Amino acid sequence: MTGQVRTVDGRVAGRRGQATRQKLLDCLSEMLSSSPYRDVKVIDVARKAGTSPATFYQYFPDVEGAVLEIAEQMATEGAGLAEVLEGRSWVGKAGWQTAQELVDGFLDFWRRNDAILRVVDLGAAEGDKRFYKLRMKILNSVNNSLADSVAELQSKGKVDKDVNPAAIAGSLVAMLAAVASHQKGFTSWGVKQAELKPNLALLVYLGVTGKKPTR
Repeated sequence: MTGQVRTVDGRVAGRRGQATRQKLLDCLSEMLSSSPYRDVKVIDVARKAGTSPATFYQYFPDVEGAVLEIAEQMATEGAGLAEVLEGRSWVGKAGWQTAQELVDGFLDFWRRNDAILRVVDLGAAEGDKRFYKLRMKILNSVNNSLADSVAELQSKGKVDKDVNPAAIAGSLVAMLAAVASHQKGFTSWGVKQAELKPNLALLVYLGVTGKKPTR
């Protein structure tokens, strides 16, 4: 945790207060993985953290405020997914490797943050602009990098001039997000994780380059 951490009334939290605040967030994260978001109560989070509701309210206005804090941290981490594409080639075997690593990173990130991402998706779907902005913070970083990659290939004559880079990138990112959030569902369709990744990477590679990969 970097920078000053403040209580709801504006006081700077000391080391012990910061540790308590983080423990509350960790306990809330754990509870979200097994309980519906709206069923989680302040008293339950405080009890799990070994403290009181009064202490919870020192750091957060309500459960939703704490959830948004967790989501902010998660979105900052998610924006780093774009690093997978920095300076990477989409040509030949190197391009196939890029597609695979992007898929790996995307699926892994969604798996690790499944509980809070479900809350973010719910809030965004219900029109809450705070959750919508967090969701877009995650997706935009990858979307913009993919669009740049398509545009670069297009400028070199390797992608059809009629292709819209932003439309291709947006479609691929929306697909990645949908598949990542439905990973458990693929099992019921008889699709193993080891089978999902290369097939998803194939779709990404085809979408970016318009060609079959060189493996």
